[in-house]
Amino acid sequence: NAALRATIYSIDQGPDGAETDTVTVAGSAVKFSITSDNSLTYEGVLSADRNAMSGRFTRADTPTSLLLMRTTPTTAWPIDPSPHTVRFVTVEPGVKLEVLDWGGTGKPLVFLAGAGDTGHAFDKFALNFITSHHVYAITRRGFGKSSAPQPACENYTAERLGDDVIAVMDTLKIKRPILVGHSIAGEELSSIGTRYSDKVAGLIYLDAAYAYAFFNDHGTEAEGMFDTFALRNELNAYGSPESPKEQKAQVEHLLKVSLPRYQKLLEQEEKRLQNVPDNAPGPPDTPQVRINAAILKGFEIFGGVHCPMLAIFADPHTLPPNTPDDPTKRAAALAEDKARVSEQADAFQAGNSSATVIRIPNASHFVFRSNEAEVHRAIDAFVAGLPQ
Repeated sequence: NAALRATIYSIDQGPDGAETDTVTVAGSAVKFSITSDNSLTYEGVLSADRNAMSGRFTRADTPTSLLLMRTTPTTAWPIDPSPHTVRFVTVEPGVKLEVLDWGGTGKPLVFLAGAGDTGHAFDKFALNFITSHHVYAITRRGFGKSSAPQPACENYTAERLGDDVIAVMDTLKIKRPILVGHSIAGEELSSIGTRYSDKVAGLIYLDAAYAYAFFNDHGTEAEGMFDTFALRNELNAYGSPESPKEQKAQVEHLLKVSLPRYQKLLEQEEKRLQNVPDNAPGPPDTPQVRINAAILKGFEIFGGVHCPMLAIFADPHTLPPNTPDDPTKRAAALAEDKARVSEQADAFQAGNSSATVIRIPNASHFVFRSNEAEVHRAIDAFVAGLPQ
């Protein structure tokens, strides 16, 4: 249609490329961007022979020099080299999910990716387990090659996403697997663990046991949008026919816990917004952003889960690349992250008596990549201790 298009692939993040929003070429100058991905942009200059492009790649306001070179049969890398088969499973009318199957023998192991990722996030890590497990991964609705229903909240609730996993298990006759979830996949794990604990042998949370998986409403730190939805649910429940004893408990919890936490959250947000210009652009309005919002609005409150669990926390997380070099600021950022994560890990352990909690200091959020061998050993040990 007389317009250029481009797809960006990250060599360590699987075969699901990201489509650019814009591509422009003016003489030797080339620009492209993806506004839905932390305002990712690239500005480069083509070489005279058109075989290289040197420029600056910027993501989340962090610029990096990047030289792009035309590939040859020798230098090109395969987009999807992982030895899995790919199939699509219908989980409800009009909705199919991508399912990866690495094969293998033994107790089934099913991986669920974090928000923005697909089952291919485990293309490398899954290979650690194919000699002892039948290994699968599922791409949730709204991402990758899976169907993307309209971004209405009811299409992306934690319960709906959990039911999708159960539907895949039933269709493929995966009996009592161990579910392994990264990041926001923790909500699918907890949804299944509270409703269908008899259908799974165990749950493994890879830096995934945060507010969306276990809501600690007595913590000192507010949890942003999760507190918003939790308070909304609590207010909706307030006033329904209850005994005087239950009404007193509702009022006491609102006054002493929920409202003070929410006031703290609003004060933090007010402080943040003081430095944001009134004319600053809002978040991009794209289908993927709307789906992400629908998932977050579908948040549900989960308490204890009644099946064996392993929760691995990066405690604290390694600092992101754009953290200031100032030693005082770096130390403060580490201390703040450790306080937040440690409190959540303690609460998760206290609220789930059957859970094994492991803390890996200075790991990344993608703990199965930054500390692959350590996470592999922890999973093996957890599985070995499960009832046969």
